[in-house]
Amino acid sequence: MDNENIKQHFRPEEAPLIDQINDWVATAAGQYRPVLTSFLNPRQRYIAQTIANRNDEIKVASEGGWPAAEMQRLLFYPTYYEPTAADFDLQLLTIDYPTKFAELHHRQIMGTLIGEGLTRESFGDIITDGQRWQVIVTKEMAQFLRREVQHVGKVKVKWLPSDLAMALTPLEDWEQLTTTVSSCRLDAIVAAGFNYSRNRAKQLIERGLVRLNWEVVDRPDYPIVEHDLLSVRHAGRLRIDEIGGKTRKQKDRISMSIVRA
Repeated sequence: MDNENIKQHFRPEEAPLIDQINDWVATAAGQYRPVLTSFLNPRQRYIAQTIANRNDEIKVASEGGWPAAEMQRLLFYPTYYEPTAADFDLQLLTIDYPTKFAELHHRQIMGTLIGEGLTRESFGDIITDGQRWQVIVTKEMAQFLRREVQHVGKVKVKWLPSDLAMALTPLEDWEQLTTTVSSCRLDAIVAAGFNYSRNRAKQLIERGLVRLNWEVVDRPDYPIVEHDLLSVRHAGRLRIDEIGGKTRKQKDRISMSIVRA
């Protein structure tokens, strides 16, 4: 399949990503060297793997700092190359703060990073065991945070370099759900995942309280596909694992994983 045919299998707005992935693959193949990406979400990695599989000269590996990382960097490399952990240029930072007198929350840490001008693809997962917090970044970004950022919200912090082997095991408890929906629209998926009425799901989406792959989507009819990640304010997060066939009543079979807030 050529590039335009590939694009027909994905969302129109994913075309720039497809072009970028093709550039990464072409560079790795043409210059016989590994090419490292920014942090990519599961949907982006699925597209990248699909494209890389078309080229027999290139392989792809991924790493996000801990086994179940959502945000991971990809390494496209020639078949002769043997990737190592160092190729991914990851640094785990533990956030040191006065735990007896202050609390940190995921949204505060995310807000601080974004407020410093970082894009979502420039850092990896933010993980916690309920009290301790860590973030996975590039080594260059680690230097920036340690030098320039002394507060998360009003809480004074230090960013302590830690070995990746010391990554916390997050508290998140993913619940598996297999169900059927009338269609793979955003409002139908949100309603099914969190046991909401279709109307309530529609209102949440239109109010900007639902994010798809970390971007606000305010269209209830937006089509959802495999490997999408959804977050619903005050409800939790949802990952589309598989979209199966139709039932006899022409409903879509959906397998998803859910973390409830």
